[in-house]
Amino acid sequence: MEIRWEALTIDARDPLSLARWWARTLDWDVMDPEPSGVEVRSPDRRSPSLFFVRVDDAKATKNRLHIDVYAEDQAAAVDELVSRGAARAAVGQPGDAEWVVLRDPEGNEFCLLEPR
Repeated sequence: MEIRWEALTIDARDPLSLARWWARTLDWDVMDPEPSGVEVRSPDRRSPSLFFVRVDDAKATKNRLHIDVYAEDQAAAVDELVSRGAARAAVGQPGDAEWVVLRDPEGNEFCLLEPR
């Protein structure tokens, strides 16, 4: 039996808005919204997708699972993401960490790594 990772599902109060934010961040595509949620996929469709589903309650605690992304220019990427609604987050990372922890516009933490 083969099991494959298809998607990471993310709760959102406004799934379409958050899907658009992540699509712009990753340079991915927003697929046609469905009654069950909104999918964001890579242009080549080979990576697992992000799937945003509606919830009524706001995020209350730190994520148990988060996304790691990277950019060629980490500092410029942080500035761009913050200008579009992300916020810096302190979740216990060391002061000399090689990554920056941010929250998306709905408060979901993610890490912006230095280029590899």
